[in-house]
Amino acid sequence: MLAGLLFAGHALATEVGQAAPDFSLEDLGGKVVKLSDLRGRVVVLEWFNPGCPFVRASHTRGTLVGEATRQISKGVLWFAVNSAAPGKQGFGVDANRAAAREYHMNYPVLLDESGAVGKAFGATNTPGMFVIDREGRLVYRGAIDNSPDGERDAPEGGVLVDYVASALEDLAAGRPVRYSETPQYGCSVKYGP
Repeated sequence: MLAGLLFAGHALATEVGQAAPDFSLEDLGGKVVKLSDLRGRVVVLEWFNPGCPFVRASHTRGTLVGEATRQISKGVLWFAVNSAAPGKQGFGVDANRAAAREYHMNYPVLLDESGAVGKAFGATNTPGMFVIDREGRLVYRGAIDNSPDGERDAPEGGVLVDYVASALEDLAAGRPVRYSETPQYGCSVKYGP
């Protein structure tokens, strides 16, 4: 559990099972997305950094290839969130636009330059994943899958588990989410001071 996670004097990250922290963030075109306006829909938040090699691997060879498109076709709302601070890796509208085109991302990239939203959710790595149910509760926080290289390879001797798809299947079936929290892997989120 990341309940005890503290970010440099900021409030503790929201616990899984609690109401997801509300936010208003702008996408790359300046349109504001407010989480509370999406109540009644299942929402996936993908912490994103176009300069992170794990993000690149996940989007070009790994589980994120086509994942958002499949889930969006089922009615799920999917957003990438970039919490990189000015001057840090992955910061800037142009870099994010280029990556969104390259990775065929058919969903908005939201900018969290202050890092406040990332810290409130407990985003520690990119790509970190978060699933919010129709009632606005955080029901999953962690990795996209159990392939820590981001390339869709199952752990040695194991089976690949797509944690986000599993959580979404559980929600659609009306059952508790089996994997509610897993360790995030990838690059550290490039928060500012």
